[in-house]
Amino acid sequence: MVPQAREAIAFARPGGEACVPSKGRPIDLVHLARQTMGDRALEQEVLSMFVQQLAIARERLLSAGQDERKRLAHTLKGSAAGVGAFSIAECAAGIEDAPARTELFDRLGTLIDEARDFIAAINR
Repeated sequence: MVPQAREAIAFARPGGEACVPSKGRPIDLVHLARQTMGDRALEQEVLSMFVQQLAIARERLLSAGQDERKRLAHTLKGSAAGVGAFSIAECAAGIEDAPARTELFDRLGTLIDEARDFIAAINR
């Protein structure tokens, strides 16, 4: 019975669609813990991969054409929602919807810096 309950918790909302962002944190750690079933090593691994994805997305978004921007933003939106980086997911959704709005890139850059710094701080 316990394994079924764990599966239901971990996979019921894999993208965090119905979760409310945590106040004041770039990453909702409660959401992340649910997604990883409380496995701290897995949380660290997922966040490490997410930081790498953030760096790649930031670098490629500015030089990409609109179709590529949509694809990159869509991918970033999904992974950000999965780890609980809801502000990044929201900004990426804006870029996906309007890839020509380059002012969103400044906002995304700020959010990426905040998330990266937060992840570095919790992994010390």
